[in-house]
Order: sequence, then C-alpha cells, then structure tokens
Amino acid sequence: MAKKKLTDYQQTVRDLSDRIVDAQSPIRVLDAIKWDESVKADFFKHKAKELPKVDKAYYTGTALSFDSDDKKLEFQGIERDITRQLGQFNPVGQIMRRMCREYRMVIRMLEARGTPDMGLISQELYGSASDAFHAGDPTLSDLGMMLSDALQNISDRSDLIEEPKELNAKQAVKMLQERLNKSFGETEGTIRVFESDGILADAAAGADYIKIRSDAMFNERDIRVLEVHEGLVHVGTTLNGQSQPICTFLAKGPPSSTITQEGLAILMEVFSFASYPSRLRKLTNRTRAIHMAEEGGNFLDIYRFYLEEGYNEDDSFTNASRVFRGSTPNGQPFTKDLSYTKGFIMVYNYIQFAVRKGKLDRIPLLFCGKTTLEDMRTLGQLVEEGMVVPPKVLPPQMRDLNALSAWMCFSNFLNHLSLDRIEADYANIL
Repeated sequence: MAKKKLTDYQQTVRDLSDRIVDAQSPIRVLDAIKWDESVKADFFKHKAKELPKVDKAYYTGTALSFDSDDKKLEFQGIERDITRQLGQFNPVGQIMRRMCREYRMVIRMLEARGTPDMGLISQELYGSASDAFHAGDPTLSDLGMMLSDALQNISDRSDLIEEPKELNAKQAVKMLQERLNKSFGETEGTIRVFESDGILADAAAGADYIKIRSDAMFNERDIRVLEVHEGLVHVGTTLNGQSQPICTFLAKGPPSSTITQEGLAILMEVFSFASYPSRLRKLTNRTRAIHMAEEGGNFLDIYRFYLEEGYNEDDSFTNASRVFRGSTPNGQPFTKDLSYTKGFIMVYNYIQFAVRKGKLDRIPLLFCGKTTLEDMRTLGQLVEEGMVVPPKVLPPQMRDLNALSAWMCFSNFLNHLSLDRIEADYANIL
C-alpha cells in the first residue's frame, strides 16, 4: 500500500523534525560522563579510604564525540528555522524549539564536566532531591525516607527475601529474548537482546535492542522487570516514535522526556506486578544518595551509605559512582537518577487525573514516543490533526482501559482518606 503524500506543511514539520534527530545523534550523555575501570581499581588499591582520582583533567582526557560549539550553533540554527517556517505559536514548533534548547543545555552540561556547573545544570535538567511536587507537599527526599521506612518494616520477612541471582548474562539474554518475542507477538528479532561490556547498569535499552552487562547476575524476577521496564516501555516507546511519519522527533528523548519515560517504566513495573521490595529499595536509595550529595556528602560518604544498606563493596562503588559521574567525588551530583521516583509520581497523577476528567484517550498517548507530560495536550491535538499516529506497541495494562479506569477510580477515593486516622483505627485489629 502506497504511503500517503505529505502536505507542504507536514513535509516542513517532518524536515525540521529530522534535523533535530540528526543533530542529536552523536550526543551520548552517559558515555561522556562515565568512569573507566581504572578509577575503580585505584579506589580499591587504596583500601577504599581515598576519594577516586577524578577531576576536570580526567574528563578532558575523554573528548566528546562532537564539536560542542558547532553543535550548539546547529541547534540554534534549527530553532531559528522552526520559528521562521512555522511561526512563534505553532504547537509542534513549540515542542521542537524546547527540544533544541534542552539539547544546548545538555551540551553545556557536558562542557562543564568536572566543575560545579555540571551539577547545577543537571539540577535544571532533571531536578533536585529537594524539589516538592506541589506547594506544601513532601519533597523527593521526603518520599525516599518514607518509602525506606515502610520497606524497613518488611525487610526481615522470610517470605519477601529476594530470590538468589543464579542466572548469568548468557542465560538472562536467552530468557529475556524469549519473553520479548512472546510479549511483542511478532517475528523474532523485533527486539534484540545481547551481552555487552562497559555499561554501568545491569541492562540498558537502545532503539531496538537491550544490552545485558556481561558480568551481571540475575534471577527470574529481574528478567520480568527488564521485560517490562526496558522492553515494553523504553524500546516500545522508541519503536512507536520511529513509526511516526511526520513528528520523527518523538523517537528521541531530551532530558524532559527522561523523567516521563522512567516514571512510566516504574509505573508499568507496579501495574504488571513485576516490581518487588528490594527493587523499590534500590530506587529509593538512589534518591537518598543524591540528597546526601546535594547536602555536601562526598563519594566516601555515599559509598559507606550503600555498605550500611547491605550492598557489597563492588555494588557500593558502582552505586556511588552513579551519583558523581560527570562530577568530582566531592562535587554536586548528577541527578538523572531522580527521574525514577519523580517520574513515577508525576505519571501516576497524570493518569489518575485523566481518568477523573474522562479523557481516557490521552493515556495511551504516553507511549506514542519519547513523550513529555507537559506536551500531552498538544500531542492529543496533533493526533486529531493526523500529525501524530497513536502507538502501535502498548503494554497489556494500557490496552485495557476498563481495568485501568477502575483502579484509578478507587485510587482517587482512597487518596482522600486520612492515613493517620486509618492507622489509629486499625491499630486494634492488626
């Protein structure tokens, strides 16, 4: 079947969108800020008693894969052409101009590696642990402490102890590949799973693949989380973005979409009953660690915090290095890891509000690409105009809006109950 010819306006949007996609392609934030294995080896060589040898000069030795001045000018040129060709108030143009500004800010952050400005720009892009969700509400660090307290109450239960991690990377690759082939219901190879060295996390998603760290160990519950988090959400939204005929920028995500995407991934873990206490503990510890660093804690403080939380020396180093990558061991943190808990709350509230207002059609649009919450109203309009196509890949929970609506209706009511009063009333029967 022949593709429908684009109108002049649609082709203009497509051309500008493609320019953004091309311009951002060499920007790899995590590759530019990661620490190599020599830092870890030296840290343990000194018995984990000295700060890692990472300063501005360390990052200078790792050149960016692009000329930062040229790249900033390129994005500025694209932003200027968006205004010239689409006008100041065109909705899709406003989204694309914001993306250009964010990418320029990302470049400035990478230029500032090893300096205080790196952490400050990180906070502008991803937020701070001291941020509140709404005026008078708890902050992200408050949320981390509340969740930690709740998890502590169940930490000693034998029936909740995490299963031993007995699956090596090769076994994990095979099991995850089989699950994804079944989940996507398409020909094998829609999503490729393979081993990889050099990634900090246990796994990382790309456009149509998931990399498994070759020295990581897993259990079956971990595989289920990877299927949902990396597969159905991260790769799924990328594939949906790549299928956009006009707004191709939805296949790529600037930092503002990271918060929405990671929040959506955690939410789907919960909705699919894939998450578990030790998984949640890992996420809350990231928030607590970033808060400690923002309050002046250095690498050794964060490393010891993880040791006290029961992590081994190797994992404690890895987790602490996530906090300070791009920065120095006694500098301000890289705050991207706040995206998980921050995004979870924001996406959950959005879905709950959409149900309450009867706008169920807006919920699946979260998956039409690398979306940002503030763009959802505009994306709904763009779908109606035929500029954006609805998502093809959706987790089962997002296809069944009947069940999701029922969940959220009850949740909305429960939110109005006083937890303090409930605790007092139930104390005599629990």
